[in-house]
Amino acid sequence: MNELDVLDVLHVFCRADGRHGNTLGVVRDPRRYPDQTSRQALAAELGFSETVFVDDPERGVVDIYTPSLRLPFAGHPLVGAAWLLDLEVVNPPAGEVWVRQDGEFTWITARAEWAPPRTLRQYGSAAEVEALEVPPPGEWVYAWGWEDEAAGRVRARAFPGRDDGIDEDEATGAAALLLTDRLGRALNITQGRGSQILTAPGPDDTIEIGGRVRLAVPAPAMR
Repeated sequence: MNELDVLDVLHVFCRADGRHGNTLGVVRDPRRYPDQTSRQALAAELGFSETVFVDDPERGVVDIYTPSLRLPFAGHPLVGAAWLLDLEVVNPPAGEVWVRQDGEFTWITARAEWAPPRTLRQYGSAAEVEALEVPPPGEWVYAWGWEDEAAGRVRARAFPGRDDGIDEDEATGAAALLLTDRLGRALNITQGRGSQILTAPGPDDTIEIGGRVRLAVPAPAMR
């Protein structure tokens, strides 16, 4: 048995045609990876932006890893896991995250304080964002500029700066959450090569993050 025998691979925050989206590994049966050390090793070996381990599929208890660290909250793993498992709530270490389905979109409700710190750096135009070179490691930067400010359309790119093989993150729900909190308005974000993230402020300082999910590779036992 190899890693792919227990792994579903998703694309999260896809475009309407199913293209793009951030790659996510979902381990639905994590018994071979019972502790943080073994989970971190698998996440590093896979090299995806994030890998999520489902410890309790009924209660939605999940554990999230980048190739180099464990995260209490991350947007695209929670959207992806909720879609795959058809959950109404997911429970990462940060807190209880409610889920709703709206047509082709899966939405989660979260709080800005759950997101890890990010530097939100605004540029004068979408073209400036698109022209950026990957910066050297050291600072987690979410570069963004308005495509259409009146319509809430944003062009963004994300540079984790961790020097762990992820030089640019294709679609970053946590950073979109922070940007929505700062701007206080709904956003339609195009990130990376063309991924799409939707956000909307909610009641009691909550924010919804939504997107499309596509199954790229199902675990053989789950087919």
